[in-house]
Amino acid sequence: MPRYFLEVAYKGTHYSGFQIQDNAGSVQAEIERALLVFYRKRVSLTGSSRTDTGVHALQNYFHFDFEGVIDPKKVYNINAILPRDIVIKGIYPVGEDAHCRFDAVSREYRYFIYRKKNPFLDDRAYFFPYTLNKSQLEEAAALIPKYEDFTSFSKRNTQVKTFVCAIRESRWFVENDMLVYQVVANRFLRGMVRGLVGTMLQVGRGKLTVNGFEDILRSRDNRHADFSVPGHGLFLFRVSFTDSLSQLLK
Repeated sequence: MPRYFLEVAYKGTHYSGFQIQDNAGSVQAEIERALLVFYRKRVSLTGSSRTDTGVHALQNYFHFDFEGVIDPKKVYNINAILPRDIVIKGIYPVGEDAHCRFDAVSREYRYFIYRKKNPFLDDRAYFFPYTLNKSQLEEAAALIPKYEDFTSFSKRNTQVKTFVCAIRESRWFVENDMLVYQVVANRFLRGMVRGLVGTMLQVGRGKLTVNGFEDILRSRDNRHADFSVPGHGLFLFRVSFTDSLSQLLK
C-alpha cells in the first residue's frame, strides 16, 4: 500500500500534545479528523516526534498508508478543514518501508525567552525578566554533549527503555532580542528540553553553580532538575532524515 509523509506545523497552545490521547484534544486527532472529512476514509497516523502540552512545532511529521493516489495539491483543501493553529506544509509519497520516527536522524528544539514585557510574545516565548549570566549559561550548555544518560532530565511515568541520547549541539544565543536555547539530538526524553532549560536558568541566576549542574547530569536523579519552565516557550524546530529520504521531502 502506498505510504505518505505528512509535514505539519502547529501552535500547541490549545492541545494536550502531538499524539492522540483519550479525553484530550491533540494535533494528531485534528489531522485525522480532517483527512476523514476530505477523503471519507479513516486514516491512522504515525508520528515522528511527540511534543507535550502547549509545545509548538515549526516542523513535525506523520506517516500514513493510503490506498490510492493523493494529489499534493489537495493540501490547500485539507488545510481549509483544519483549525487555524494547525497547517499541513506538504504531503510526500515515500517508500513503503519509510518510517517518520525510525528514519529520523535528528530533532532540533529551540526554547525562546524574552526579557522585556511584550504582549505579542506572551504565548510563544517565556517571559523571564531576571538578570542572567550568559557566560555561565553557555558553560553549562557546553557540558551537555559530553553526556549520554539523561535520566536526570526525564520526567517520571515514561515508557522508554533507555535514557541514552546523543546530543549533537547545545548552545545559547541571542536572536531578535530573545535569548534562545538550541539543542539537537537523535532523540529526546519526556520533558527533557524543559528540564535542561529550567535547570540552566538556575545557573544563569547564580542559584546553582556550573559544577552543581554537572553533578545533576551525573546523578541520574531527576529530583534535582527544574522542570518548571512553561511549554509555550518551546518549539520543535526541525526534524532531519537520511539523505535519500530527505530528497523525497522537497
